[in-house]
Amino acid sequence: MSETPMSHAAAPSSSGRLLPSELHSPRVPAKVSTDGLEATWGERWEQQGTYAFDRSAERADVYSIDTPPPTVSGSLHVGHVFSYTHTDTVARYQRMRGKSVFYPMGWDDNGLPTERRVQNYFGVRCDPTLPYDPDFEPPHTGGEGRSIKAADQVPVSRRNFVELCERLTVEDEAQFEALWRQLGLSVDWRQNYQTIGPRARKVAQAAFLRNLARGEAYQAAAPGLWDVTFQTAVAQAELESREYPGHYHRLAFHVVDAEAAASAKAAGAPVEQGPEGSADICIETTRPELLPACVALVAHPDDERFQPLFGQMVASPVFGVEVPVLAHPAAEKDKGAGIAMCCTFGDTTDIDWWRDLGLPLRAILRKDGRLEAETPEWITGEAGRAMYAQMAGKTTFSARAALVERLAATGEMRGEPTKTVRQTNFFEKGDKPLEIVTSRQWYIRNGGKEWVNPASGTDLRAELLERGRALTWHPDFMRVRYENWVTGLNNDWLVSRQRFFGVPFPLWYKLDDEGRPLYDEIIVPDESALPVDPSSDPAPGYSEDQRGVPGGFVGELDIMDTWATSSLSPQLVSGWLDDEDLFNRVYPMDLRPQGQDIIRTWLFSSVVRADLEFGALPWRHAGISGWILDKDHKKMSKSKGNVVTPKGLLDTYGSDAVRYWAASARLGLDPAFEETQIKIGRRLAIKVLNASKFALSMGVPWDADEAALAAVPAPSLDGSQVTEAIDRALLAALADAVDTATAAFDGYEHARALEVTESLFWTFCDDYIELVKERANDQGAAHEPTAVRSARTTLAIAVDTFVRLLAPFLPFVTEEVWSWYRTGSVHRSAWPTAAPLRQAAGHAPAALVGHAGLALAALRKVKSEAKVSQKTPIESVTLAVAPDLAAAVEAVRADLVEAAKVTGPLTLTTATPADGEAAPAVVVTAHVLGEPPAKPAK
Repeated sequence: MSETPMSHAAAPSSSGRLLPSELHSPRVPAKVSTDGLEATWGERWEQQGTYAFDRSAERADVYSIDTPPPTVSGSLHVGHVFSYTHTDTVARYQRMRGKSVFYPMGWDDNGLPTERRVQNYFGVRCDPTLPYDPDFEPPHTGGEGRSIKAADQVPVSRRNFVELCERLTVEDEAQFEALWRQLGLSVDWRQNYQTIGPRARKVAQAAFLRNLARGEAYQAAAPGLWDVTFQTAVAQAELESREYPGHYHRLAFHVVDAEAAASAKAAGAPVEQGPEGSADICIETTRPELLPACVALVAHPDDERFQPLFGQMVASPVFGVEVPVLAHPAAEKDKGAGIAMCCTFGDTTDIDWWRDLGLPLRAILRKDGRLEAETPEWITGEAGRAMYAQMAGKTTFSARAALVERLAATGEMRGEPTKTVRQTNFFEKGDKPLEIVTSRQWYIRNGGKEWVNPASGTDLRAELLERGRALTWHPDFMRVRYENWVTGLNNDWLVSRQRFFGVPFPLWYKLDDEGRPLYDEIIVPDESALPVDPSSDPAPGYSEDQRGVPGGFVGELDIMDTWATSSLSPQLVSGWLDDEDLFNRVYPMDLRPQGQDIIRTWLFSSVVRADLEFGALPWRHAGISGWILDKDHKKMSKSKGNVVTPKGLLDTYGSDAVRYWAASARLGLDPAFEETQIKIGRRLAIKVLNASKFALSMGVPWDADEAALAAVPAPSLDGSQVTEAIDRALLAALADAVDTATAAFDGYEHARALEVTESLFWTFCDDYIELVKERANDQGAAHEPTAVRSARTTLAIAVDTFVRLLAPFLPFVTEEVWSWYRTGSVHRSAWPTAAPLRQAAGHAPAALVGHAGLALAALRKVKSEAKVSQKTPIESVTLAVAPDLAAAVEAVRADLVEAAKVTGPLTLTTATPADGEAAPAVVVTAHVLGEPPAKPAK
């Protein structure tokens, strides 16, 4: 049969990425259902390679996606389904636009969540001092439904521990993949990676070695944020500010110079007389246990009250250590007493004051959160040393209690402690406030400190801000979050972690003649040797028996921050270093989809790595999804225990319904989870099946046998056969919807594309089908053959267009409908275009369908109000129609009469508005109902 360009969508595109599709006799099942479609079509897509990336495609014909690698620990929740569905709609749209879509999937395996799961699941803990045991078997393999206490965990070598981590993540990855497949993600499952796999280790280590060689990576011993529970340093991007209860303690420091004290008191400073006649200046602190680490009192330089004290010495309470009173512009005049003690270290302000004022380092906190066991040398008084002995080795809580008791006894604490709630920093995965500990760490430059990039001659911070402006953001306002983060950085990127399961730094250090590490004498491997593990691999040029001995070497035991690996996902997945052909076809990538909460971590760090390595962005677009909120409009998160897991929703309502819910939200929007919206999606999915079944069954005898069905011609998509006004109007409306949906997808507004398509689809079902079904289903000679052919062709064209418009959102039901009358897959067919639809529509106004629907609704309403069947005939009726709708109603009179069962005269009059009111569009002013049809006998 001949066809106009109406059906060109089934033909291959010039790029060859679209697959041909032939029309065939419709094969519509007797009963349609969404049940089981996920398994049926998921298996067929896998067998046929429907979503396989075409490695022969040139870069201009490729659309590549830097898919977020979900953290493989625990389970996925609806927030994952939400954001990953957004990405999948884009992938499916681009595939139908003729692109070869590179859509991989990664698994973020490394990090603390995996380590904790392994400890509990297998009953082990890592002890990097132990040798590797190739025959080790863990004492437990999960299933007990309880966590294994730390005291009961068996210590194992780092290599054994890592092997158990890898073993458990493989099981978790399989579960994640099964759920993603059920959801219908059109991922090419041959393109996948692990952030802890051999290839990831090679890429991460090579990138770091290049950073090191160019001076972009460096090590430094400096104070930094430290989590005492996980025993690791924490980067700025991993901080979470939370409220924490505490007490203010008013402590008296004794002014050494009496004259200075008198001058300060005269200036209004809070100078008090102590029990022993001393002149005391009082400060307020929530951390009295850090008093032994006090190195100065600090006030604002413009605060006249304390100016007489600047440069003077004061003695600390109980410990009697003399420290200076100094000025710093960061001191707050109106906070507390207006003067504060600087300890090394209580918070990040202490670090700033210590660095800016050149103060001594008097650290007393260990990495385990306890005070140093040895009494510091700067505490020389007998009473002070005795007090510290009571605090030595204790937790900060216990040390505080002991010291507060002593301060109360000496009278150096004025008044009782007062309750307060303070904002303090936590590690985002931790449950105790962070401490500040001095340690040797590795950093990568990220603009946090002033540094000019030698490759570009530009200040790095300014360069990274410009990269953010060059990136196209969806929605655009998310760019501000990136810029705020970059401008607010106060340190370079801390990339080392004192953990075990992660990518090890590819470094060794020489040992001196006494076996001490020479951290400035770094040993690095050749790139060709990567990946390496310095904890088990000997340093280049050394043998294993030289490990740890004087004159030998020691391996770096720290691992890289999880973001140091994930930040390289664009390079990792695109074949950088070992697949130049793939790299050139997909990089730089087209899209980075991700959540808004990791703009500061994953997105920014990826920009940093790409800028340092390539001097360019790693992708062109960033699509930022919002958060899912619970019923109380709070962000869903595993830590809050308010997440909803998706498996039950997918099983109950079907994947298309869940995808509909997710795709209904725009990028950047934070919607509340509504199961009602999923139910609406299920209704839409079922309606797609039922409406398509009706449309494709026109002209097919209901009692036809197989031979007769085989003789039924394929549905016609020949637009030249569409002759009736209402039919042409529907094609005009379809053309408008195609244009709007296409523009929306091109602008990364998937929700708008769904909205306009769904709206017209329901108009098609509720108005158009009801208007033309009698004409389309003509089995005799009641209508002109051209009119019948016009309706059937329009129905077929509408189905063929709707299933393609809805395919990115409802992949299973649209594929099912496609298979009823076409070969191949709807997901490898061409996205519809408006031109052939407009050509077939001629000059018919798209609004005609809606106007005709108003008239039909008015006629239906009289039967509904009379509480009779819609099959009840209307013997006569008068419609009052607004002047601008009169021509439209007249144009569909014949279909309207049939659809509403009008057996007598249908009279049209002009609606007139009441005083001060608008005229109704269409209203029945008079009617006579016939007898309702008899109910069929049971």
